[in-house]
Amino acid sequence: MNLSKATSIKIASLQAKLNQQLGPEYISTRPGPGGGPKLVYAEGWKIINLANEVFGFNGWSSNLVSLTTDFIDYNEETRRYSVGVTAILRVTLRDGVFHEDIGYGILENSKTKGPALDKCKKEAVTDALKRSLRNFGNLLGNCLYDKQYTNEIVKIKVPPVCLPK
Repeated sequence: MNLSKATSIKIASLQAKLNQQLGPEYISTRPGPGGGPKLVYAEGWKIINLANEVFGFNGWSSNLVSLTTDFIDYNEETRRYSVGVTAILRVTLRDGVFHEDIGYGILENSKTKGPALDKCKKEAVTDALKRSLRNFGNLLGNCLYDKQYTNEIVKIKVPPVCLPK
């Protein structure tokens, strides 16, 4: 493939951005399952904002490839629902390059089936979106899979954001 000099520069600049790691202001933590070690993650809206900054608001799109309800269990004794949903999502850049990945949403012991399904579907789609975007580089979340990086970045204290009055 023969690229123009301008295109080559644009690609190199984009790659340099994507190679950067997330700053501490993008990082969140929550307790791990069963009281295990803390999980380090980036919230969906922050990753979407970053994708808009990097690719432009009209430089990328997402497409839901599939959404599958894996289970809806109802416990007669507790009268509660447990739900699991899987989403496969594709993120496509303006030039046609794309990545696909899977996401999962789960909720246990919900009083109502409809809101449980709603929450699980949104969680699965957001998870799949974040996992698809991370394939483009560190800046969009891939660095969160580097345990050495996450162990250090969570030590950095980020001052709270003051909203304008």
